Amino acid sequence: MLTDINPKLPMRNLNVTKAFYINKLGFNAFGNTEYEDYLMLKKDEIQIHFFLFKKLNPKKNYGQVYIRTNAIDAFYQSLLDNNTTIHPNGKLATKPWGQREFSILDPDHNLLTFGQSL
Repeated sequence: MLTDINPKLPMRNLNVTKAFYINKLGFNAFGNTEYEDYLMLKKDEIQIHFFLFKKLNPKKNYGQVYIRTNAIDAFYQSLLDNNTTIHPNGKLATKPWGQREFSILDPDHNLLTFGQSL
C-alpha cells in the first residue's frame, strides 16, 4: 500500500535552495543536514528532497511539483507578506477544473504549484 510521496528536485546550490525554502516558504530542514549534495525539507505534512546538479541550466529545468493545501488564501497571502515572487502566469485564481491555484519558481526554476479543491 502506498502511503506517501516525496518529490526529488534538482538544485544548483544547497545553501541558496535551503535559504529560499526556509526563509520564503516556511519549510524546515530535517534528517541528516550534513550532506553536501542532498537536502531534505519539510513543511507541515509534506517533504521535498533536493539533489545537487551544479550544471543545471535553470532555463531548461522542467522540475515541477503540485502541492495541495487546505488554506490556499492564507498561504498565498503569507507568501505575499514575505515578498515571495509569484510566477507571472501563476497568480492565485480559481480554475475551471475545480481548483484554486497559484505558482512560484524556486531559485533553480522548479515550478511549485499550490492548489486547493473547491
